Amino acid sequence: MQTNFSAKQLEDPRLSEVDRILRRCVHCGLCTATCSTYVLHGDERDSPRGRIYLMKDMFERGKPASSTVQHHVDRCLSCLSCMTTCPGGVDYMHLVDHARAYMHETGTRSWRERFVRSLLAAVIPYPKRFSWALRLAPLGRPFVGAMRSLGFKQLAAMVEMAPIGLQRSSKFDGPGTAETKLKRQAKVLLLAGCAQQVLRPEINDATIRLLARRGVDVEVSAGAGCCGAIVHHMGKEHQALEFAKRNVDAWWKSMQKEPVDAIIINASGCGTTVKDYAYMLRDKPGYAEKAEEIVAKVKDITEFLSEHDLGPPMRWSSLKVAYHSACSMQHGQRILDEPKDLLRNAGYTVVDVPEGHICCGSAGTYNIMQPEIAGELRERKAANIRSARPDLVAAGNIGCITHLADGMEFPIAHTVELLDWAYGGPSPPGLDGLEGFMNDVPIPAGRTAEDYIDY
Repeated sequence: MQTNFSAKQLEDPRLSEVDRILRRCVHCGLCTATCSTYVLHGDERDSPRGRIYLMKDMFERGKPASSTVQHHVDRCLSCLSCMTTCPGGVDYMHLVDHARAYMHETGTRSWRERFVRSLLAAVIPYPKRFSWALRLAPLGRPFVGAMRSLGFKQLAAMVEMAPIGLQRSSKFDGPGTAETKLKRQAKVLLLAGCAQQVLRPEINDATIRLLARRGVDVEVSAGAGCCGAIVHHMGKEHQALEFAKRNVDAWWKSMQKEPVDAIIINASGCGTTVKDYAYMLRDKPGYAEKAEEIVAKVKDITEFLSEHDLGPPMRWSSLKVAYHSACSMQHGQRILDEPKDLLRNAGYTVVDVPEGHICCGSAGTYNIMQPEIAGELRERKAANIRSARPDLVAAGNIGCITHLADGMEFPIAHTVELLDWAYGGPSPPGLDGLEGFMNDVPIPAGRTAEDYIDY
């Protein structure tokens, strides 16, 4: 792609990077075939190629982002399916990140949008605030219709998504180290996260139990928290970098006390962002080198488990599992087979979901900010899951789990929860009705040589 930046503009590091990315695009349009929003509506401006043209024009003009550019860039899911399709290796992920940061700095939004974005950024990354918000959300349910009529459709979507009922607490809550009772084989740091530990704390519990059974100590570092993805995708670059630096500081401190074998992420949306810390902090003094060393140790939980022998499962199942590969897993981190192989080795029958490359519509806060498109994508994903006729669904991202649970008749669980169940842990929440399909593997009685000798 030919660009028209002036020499003065290219002195700006952001614009220099944007120029480099744009020049790799050859307008081929292969990305349109795998873009979720384009597949839904067929609008070129809602395709990667169309958005690239809009962003190019915005950056070259150097003017505040127009409402048109904001509208179509906001509708991008950041599913990154275009990146796994693009033959030219266009770095769309960082291009749209730059565009969102520029839009946040220069664009104008309605006071309603500013309010909702500020509310999300001030609540979701902080577990205590998020927990209280979920407790209070049911009070707003009678006013959902009024919210929509007043133009607060995002706020209405937020209230409707809040789970009903008492929230559960984690058995391994707060910073500290869960030590294995076996001979220690490895030590890892675990990102406890923000939204996940509130919405489904059982995922972290299952992760720690499963690792402890294989001789792995798990530490949750004091000071580590939200990965920054929520605010990063809103263009709030400064806040995202502060979250990244806080995690780097916390993990670095733990690593100086004792070497660790890996930093484990069990929410693939977080994993994609944390694996990008070296890029995000590349020009930050005191952080660039640390971030590179940390990123080299970051692994999704399924990546780490695939490198270790879990042994035979303690339970064997006849359950048929439809594996939903989150976009951040398959496109962001390029993790494809490891989760399915682990589930098969644990005794489950695993089937793929048709149109697996299409996003489910969760995408961080997308299902709040763009509820109509998110709902359409959820229905499409649910229909494809139904066609596979599974007993349940597995996924590796809390956003997908929460979003899909509202639109399906099938129970859904995190991959690591199902693995923990097969290797001796409790049944995941919502799967009580399937316990009859999980059978304990008989343990042979201890025998001696004399048992096999006929005197």
